[in-house]
Amino acid sequence: MLEQIQGLHHVTSIASDPQRNNDFFTKTLGLRRVKKTVNFDRPDVYHLYYGNGDGDPGSVMTYFPFPGRLPGSPGTGEVGCTAFAIPEGSLGYWEQRLVDFGVRTPKKYALFGEKRLAFQGPDGDFFALIEVEDDPRKPWTGNSVPSLAAIRGFHSVCMRIAKQRAMIELLKFMGYHRINKEGQVQRFALKAGNRASFIDLEILPSAPVAVQGAGSVHHVAFSVKNQRAQQEVRSALLEMGHEVTSIRDRDYFKAIYFRSPGGILFEVATDTPGFTCDEDQDHLGLALKLPKQHEHLRPLLEQELQPIVD
Repeated sequence: MLEQIQGLHHVTSIASDPQRNNDFFTKTLGLRRVKKTVNFDRPDVYHLYYGNGDGDPGSVMTYFPFPGRLPGSPGTGEVGCTAFAIPEGSLGYWEQRLVDFGVRTPKKYALFGEKRLAFQGPDGDFFALIEVEDDPRKPWTGNSVPSLAAIRGFHSVCMRIAKQRAMIELLKFMGYHRINKEGQVQRFALKAGNRASFIDLEILPSAPVAVQGAGSVHHVAFSVKNQRAQQEVRSALLEMGHEVTSIRDRDYFKAIYFRSPGGILFEVATDTPGFTCDEDQDHLGLALKLPKQHEHLRPLLEQELQPIVD
């Protein structure tokens, strides 16, 4: 069993419009845009990162906004819901805020004894806010959400899968253990981690396979401390028979990727060097930052990329 996994690192999804995506996460949810860059493989497409006050691993939702991208179709083999942690007692604030910002019919409910508020993003993305006690992660209060209500980071992701055995074996190998079950949902957790420590599995054997599009999660990244830990994880996954990519330099972290048995693309990302490697803490996410190999395209990209008005 691996001991290097610390919880979630980031979750990356697909959007259809960069301005609408930016407005939803910074204005409606009050998150901080911690990086404005471009897709390594498609530099004509933004890669936008939103997180808590420090942009901690385990707090950052990222998006590839492909203008005009058609919506995906929900099903198995994907993340069905991404959940954020909010302070205890703040659910009422968020219910009213979402309504005020035009989010249709947020829904209160409980799962595993937790108070939750479910809602959809602008591309039909499924999210939840979950009340959590004493989360020490630093909130962002620069976008009008008070500290007593602001999002701390991720709580969990819920993955929809058709068959459970191989997926459960993988999660256990990664250091997760099952702690609860309610209906068709099983919860797995790390004994110690970065507070983004839960994975829920929703078992849907008769559901169709998801079709990826706007509103779909592209991949889920798990956090490791450094490159040494990442190499240990990679070697262990290869020994288990998983097809794992070589290490990719993503400027703000190193990444490896493999397809999980449930069909969901997993990434293992390092916590280092972090988002302050190319801009200081006070100015995170303000300027367009380009990967080194695309810097020569700056004049063209600054002309062709849709401007984002903050």
